[in-house]
Amino acid sequence: MTSLQGSPAKHKQSKTGSAAADSLNRLELLQLKAALLLGIRENERFALEPKPQEGPQVTFLAHDADIAIYGGSAGSGKSMGLLMYPLKYIGNPFMRAVLFRRTTPELTNPGGLWDESRGVYAYLRPHSIGGNILEHHFPSGAYVKMAHLQYEDTCHDWDSSQIPIIIFDQLEQFTRHQFFYMASRNRSMSGVPARIRAACNPDADSWLAEFIEWWIDQDTGYPLPGRSGLVRWFVRDGDNIVWGDTREELAERFGEDSHPTSITFIAATIHDNKMLLRNNPQYLARLKALPMVERERLLGGNWKIKPSAGLMFQRHWCPTLEAEPDNVDWVRGWDLAATKPSEQNSNPDWTVGVRLGKYRDANRFVIAPDVRRDRISPAGVEKMVLNTAQADGTGVKIRIPQDPGQAGKAQAATYVGKLTGYRVTTGPVTGDKITRFGPLAHKRKQAMLIWCAAYPMRF
Repeated sequence: MTSLQGSPAKHKQSKTGSAAADSLNRLELLQLKAALLLGIRENERFALEPKPQEGPQVTFLAHDADIAIYGGSAGSGKSMGLLMYPLKYIGNPFMRAVLFRRTTPELTNPGGLWDESRGVYAYLRPHSIGGNILEHHFPSGAYVKMAHLQYEDTCHDWDSSQIPIIIFDQLEQFTRHQFFYMASRNRSMSGVPARIRAACNPDADSWLAEFIEWWIDQDTGYPLPGRSGLVRWFVRDGDNIVWGDTREELAERFGEDSHPTSITFIAATIHDNKMLLRNNPQYLARLKALPMVERERLLGGNWKIKPSAGLMFQRHWCPTLEAEPDNVDWVRGWDLAATKPSEQNSNPDWTVGVRLGKYRDANRFVIAPDVRRDRISPAGVEKMVLNTAQADGTGVKIRIPQDPGQAGKAQAATYVGKLTGYRVTTGPVTGDKITRFGPLAHKRKQAMLIWCAAYPMRF
């Protein structure tokens, strides 16, 4: 298999040529043997068998690092690469692979990994068990299982396990503890090399961003092309990770029993997935239409981009309406807090009320720059909401968020009572503020969002 090692100065480009091709030839040979055991005709096998795509996917499948992380933009072929990896050892009756997502619904939702795996493995005709089991049992005796690690301590369900192949999908969603604890279960006596394989999308705030920072340009946030597929080595010294350019360097420093681990990061973008671009070209357009931060992450593969002032919205992005429109339905939505600044908390959350309108005869929206915001006590917040309702008038609908639990229901009911005579709706909110702002930012890109200068700027 491919051997990719060395320091930045010593590193050679990853070998996707003859070594990768040899590895794939061995992969095809194993698949052919498994197919013949099933009595599948050769022409039928090739009609159904998934084929790795040249580029990062081939590199990922051929790589022999202990840990290989396949990362980059959405739609780059990562999930397919993860599902194909166990096929390298499908002829070994003792091959066991476990593929983890953070939650079970992420595995079982329509179009999720379970559905996708049934298509990928169909040519081998495994005995597949869905429901709460999620296992594919192959005629050779090998099997692939899918499971969740929803809670921090779920990894202890695997305390007595020996798992030759551990696979993480969306590794950035798992915790550092979960990853390294499960790595302690990665062992094999079956002839299948103990390997960890993972796929991820960029997340600047995740532990993973620091873990793979050597492969990322720390100024731009984009993967360094010359380092993709190159190997580094590390040992864990207590809670610290110590890096080296070679195994020998770390073994000399920490001793042979430190067992240095090899790791690589393989960058990929949607442009590496020619099959997706051919069969679903509109997916690229959808990624391009995302708000800037999400577009940089999921299309550009940027590991440094974060939501910040000016990245999500700027006034000059919208056309300006000088006169107040008369065919618009208005709503003021509130984000409630209830804490004054103090010595103990000098920067508490703000209570904010924003006014937004929608044209009755068109799918366009109007922002009124009349924003009410303050950091005051609960009684002060109630008074501000009531005073704002009086200033807006009964023609403006009011939206009050409802926090989870009985206390949230009671608070929402209190506001409805105090706002008698106004049109008030309440309801829970889901997702963080950046996520919830995404659809509005998307309207701006479609020229469906207008700034109304007829209202005084008030913050």
